[in-house]
Order: sequence, then structure tokens, then C-alpha cells
Amino acid sequence: MILEIFFDYACPYCLRGHEYLVELIRGSQIEPVWCPCEAHPRPENYGPHSDLCIQGMFFALEQGADIWAYHEIMYRAALKDNIDIENIYALAACVEGLLDPDMFCTAISSGKYRKALVHANDYAYEKSGVWTVPAYRMNGRKLDSVEGVGVTKAQLLRFLKDHVEVDSI
Repeated sequence: MILEIFFDYACPYCLRGHEYLVELIRGSQIEPVWCPCEAHPRPENYGPHSDLCIQGMFFALEQGADIWAYHEIMYRAALKDNIDIENIYALAACVEGLLDPDMFCTAISSGKYRKALVHANDYAYEKSGVWTVPAYRMNGRKLDSVEGVGVTKAQLLRFLKDHVEVDSI
């Protein structure tokens, strides 16, 4: 069963939703499809901007890194450790041990993943009807968060149980 997860590393509600996912689906029959999108894309003045974190996710996937670990690192950097996520070198220091920091900087600086970021934003907002993050899509159904509230663990569990056997989560 495929679950599309729309999220932004700079969103505290997405962090909470990610923590719920770790508990509810990690190791289950549900296959997460990570759909990052910027809640506040540039050039909007609201920040911090998560574009480098998202581009780094595409690099991490390409490198075969543990994506769950990458998510943990980026959420921690953006929301817990208050790392400057708009600084590529600060992000590279965070991923050391998971990814090669020099390769990370080179890949992100090259602009290689910029097109993937633009496509991800378009997929979320123009094609999937996402208005706020986190948002979830499965089997043609959707669960959207309420702005300033997010999604509760009970809502997410109920949404997942509508699609899979109760015992499998």
C-alpha cells in the first residue's frame, strides 16, 4: 500500500506528523512515498527556507541513504537544534556520518536537484491539491492538516486503518 506524504522540514506540524509515522508505519506493509514541498517557497520573506534540505533529500535518495535517518537529521536541524538550514555547509555538517559532506555540498551547489524541488512543489500544490502540510494521500483519498493545528495521531491512524488491515499497522 502506497502512502504519499507531503511535508516541509521547517514545519513543526510536519515534524509531529513524522513522529507519528515513525510509530505507525515504519516496518509495516505501507510504503511511504516522500513528497517534500516548501510551505513558504522563495522569494517569500517568511523563513527559514527549506529548499536546501529538500534538495538534499533527493541527493540522499540517489545515494541510497537511510531516508528515515535523513528526515530525522533535517527535522532536528531545522526545528530542534536551530541550525541555519539556508547554509549548505551547516547542513553538510549535519549529514556527516550518513552522507559524504563534500559530495552533499557539491551536488546541492551544482543545481542538479533544483528542478526536482520545483517539480515537487508543483506536484504538491498544483496536481495533488495540497493547501497545508503535512498532507497524506492514499488510494485516491486524502487527509489534509488544518492550518495552525496539523493532523492528530488519531486522525492519521484512522486514515491509515481505512486503507489497510488493522493488525498490520
